[in-house]
This record gives sequence, structure tokens and C-alpha cells, in this order.
Amino acid sequence: MRNWLMRFMAGRNGADQFARFLSIAALVILILSMFLPGYVGTACWVIALFCLVYSYFRMFSRNTAKRYAENAKFLSIKYKITGWFRRKKERIVQSKSYRFYRCPQCGITTRTPKGKGKIKITCPKCGNTFIRKS
Repeated sequence: MRNWLMRFMAGRNGADQFARFLSIAALVILILSMFLPGYVGTACWVIALFCLVYSYFRMFSRNTAKRYAENAKFLSIKYKITGWFRRKKERIVQSKSYRFYRCPQCGITTRTPKGKGKIKITCPKCGNTFIRKS
């Protein structure tokens, strides 16, 4: 049985991150549709079914180049979102010992140590200098 499954899945895409995301999203939407009344619940059920069918289609697809491109696009969007949250979390952790200032010319955020009085800050991107109190 195991050899048959291995031969069947040879050359197929399998479960990548996008397929796993679609499966989990389908499960969440399906649970949500149980609590929503009428047409809204039915629409959610249809969306969950579509996500599940597309997830299985991706797993069994032999067009690995196209599925790889879809997964890469999904990961780029995912990392943009998770990167934003990660940067916010790091900034909160570092806010005890650093202050953050935005360059008035180019808009990049710079980090300076707290408690140094008035300091001259040089932007690492554009070279603009500005004075702020740390």
C-alpha cells in the first residue's frame, strides 16, 4: 500500500504551505458557517468547499512549476504580513532602551539610544542630519 501511494504521488506537487493554508482556512470557514444563519452560512460553506477542493487539486497536480509559482507568491504575501508584525514586536521590545525617529527627508526609521540628551542623527539612507532629543 505504501509503495502504491509513493508511486502515485511521484511527480505530483504534494502538500506545500499554500495547500496547508487552504485546508486550515476551509476548516475554519466550515466551522464558522455552522454558526451563521441562512444564506450567509451557505455562502461560507460553499467558500470552504471551494478552498478544500482547490487544496486537493494543488496537492495532486502534476504541473509543479505553476504550483511552485503560486506557493512562492503566497509566501511573499505571508512574509510581508508576518514581517510587519515581527518588526512591530521587536520595536516594542527595544522601546525600553531605544527611541525611534523617522527621517523627515526620506521617511526611513532610525534607532537611537535613550537618555543621551539632544543628539544629531544622520540618516543611513539619504545622509540627512536632524537634531532630536533622545
